Formats: sequence, C-alpha cells, structure tokens
Amino acid sequence: MEDTKNVAQPERKKVIFSGIQPTGVMTLGNYLGAVKNWVQLQEDYNCIYCIVNMHAITVRQDPKALRQNTLEAYALLLACGIDPEKSIAFIQSHVTTHAELNWVLACSTQFGELSRMTQFKDKAKRYPENVNAGLFTYPVLMVADILLYQAHLVPVGIDQKQHLELTRDVAARFNNAYGNTFVIPEPYIPDQAHGAKIMSLADPTKKMSKSDDNANAFISILDKPEVIVKKFKRAVTDSEAEVCYREGKDGINNLMTIYSAVTGADFAAIEREFSGRGYGDFKTAVGEAVAEHLRPVRENFDRLMADKAYLESCYKRGAEMAECISRRTMDKVYKKIGFLPK
Repeated sequence: MEDTKNVAQPERKKVIFSGIQPTGVMTLGNYLGAVKNWVQLQEDYNCIYCIVNMHAITVRQDPKALRQNTLEAYALLLACGIDPEKSIAFIQSHVTTHAELNWVLACSTQFGELSRMTQFKDKAKRYPENVNAGLFTYPVLMVADILLYQAHLVPVGIDQKQHLELTRDVAARFNNAYGNTFVIPEPYIPDQAHGAKIMSLADPTKKMSKSDDNANAFISILDKPEVIVKKFKRAVTDSEAEVCYREGKDGINNLMTIYSAVTGADFAAIEREFSGRGYGDFKTAVGEAVAEHLRPVRENFDRLMADKAYLESCYKRGAEMAECISRRTMDKVYKKIGFLPK
C-alpha cells in the first residue's frame, strides 16, 4: 500500500472577497481598475463577490430603483466575466450572517476608530440632511463582510485602504480577546498592468466617477459605441501634439493608460504607433478600441437581463453557498463570545 503521509498535498487556494455597490452602471474606471481584474483572479483564488446593497441604504434610495440597480449590478458582474460556476456571487441582503456579525463586531469596534473614517466625513458633507447612524457604522459592516468568509486577500484602492486597516485591527482585537477566530486579511494590490487607475476625461487630475456632473467626463461600460467615441474625441489633452507618456501630460497619460489596458500594448508600442500622428487620430483610436473591448460586456448584459429566471437561479445559488460558508464563522463567533447554541 502506498504511503501517502509524505506526499505533498495540493495547496489550498486563498480566499479573496470583494463587493460592489448597486448605485448605477459602473464606469470604465471601475471596470479596468477592479472588475476586469476580478475575472482573472477566479483562476487562482477562491473568489467571493458581493453586491453590497445593505451598504447602499446609508444614503436614502428609491426602493424601485434600488431593486433594479441591484439586479443590473449582479447582471453586470456576470456580463464582465464573473463565472458563477467558478466564484460565489451573491446579493448581500440575501445572507443574514452579514447583519449578525455586524452587530457582534460593532461591540469590538471603538467609537474613535469610526470617527476617523474619512468616507463618513465626506458623505456627511454631501448628504447633510441624512447623517444617520448607519452611515457612521457602515465600516463595521464592511469588516463583517470580509471576516465572515475568512478572506486572506481583499482587492483595495487608495480610498478603501483605511477600511481594510480597520478590518485588520478589529479582527486582531477579537482574536486577542476570544482566541483565534478570524483570518487577518491582507490587501491585494494588483500591479499597474492589471489594475489601471483611470482618470476623468474632462479633468485628468481627478479619478473617473459616475457622479461627475459632466457626462463627458466618464464612460459607462454600457454606453453605445458612438457615444464612447464621441466622449473620447472630447477628452482633454494638452497643447502639444506628441503622443508620449511623461510628467505634465495628464490627459495623454490617461488616454495611453486606457489604450494600453484594452489593447495590451505597452507605452513604448503606443508611442511608436502614433508617432507623427495628431491627437485627433489618437483619441479616435482609443474610443474605437474601448468600444470594441466593451462590446461583449454590452451583449452579455442584454442577454442576461432578458433571462431573469437564470439571473435569479444564479444569485439564489450564490447566496446559499455564501450562507453555508459564513454560518460556520458565525457559529464559531457565537460560541467564542458565550451565546447559547440554538
């Protein structure tokens, strides 16, 4: 009989968790900076992706619009390439353990820590008529989202680093008080080639945002090809006529970053391709390349939204899987803090 004790066992894949709010169609910046990379991560990690609709209600929502936006956000994830057979993809409010762990961890989070959260301060200024308790404490729900699944890695941008630091602090505090319970997650920061930072087309010193008052400043990933090309033709550049990547050329640098992300060409190749050609040619080429790159996303989204039964089967199965995994964590947490079993 073969001795298997010394045979190397296959290494278990690490868990990655990430969530996206259902607040309208994602921009090209969301897609190239995050979601496109999530698709690639499915091959090497156990990925758990969530539509965080519970986070969305910290700002008052129209219920009908929220339902539609949630469904569309889920469909967009799948349209972008998130495979429900490879990853767990679900809607946050369908998994009750998120609210349960939120309360327990709120009791291990300090008031001062939440007071220092910059996003609370920013949103409180933007929505002064509704500075609610949920807006103040929602970082704890974000902590719960991550720790429920014992995530090893969390893809983060600069604006989310503070929340991941809070997650690590709360997890360590709970582990110290009650014994080893949670994995302490690390940030997953992709290299520049796999996590492009996309700036506004109207003001390339600012990040691309769908909340921009200027519709020409951002590309929605469901924009029609002619709209995409028109927006790129209007993109801000500079008074020179040389397509090259260097300091002080924010507009051209941004367009080169986008073109590189959708074509795979490096900056040197882009500079050679457009040597001696004007900005008009370059902006048109970028627009056409982006429109073509997003074509399968638009087609997949239309197909999925026409098959609501399939979407429902996917998000229900995802929620069942998420509930099963997260319930194990909750049972452990309840035992550690002294709650009687049911």
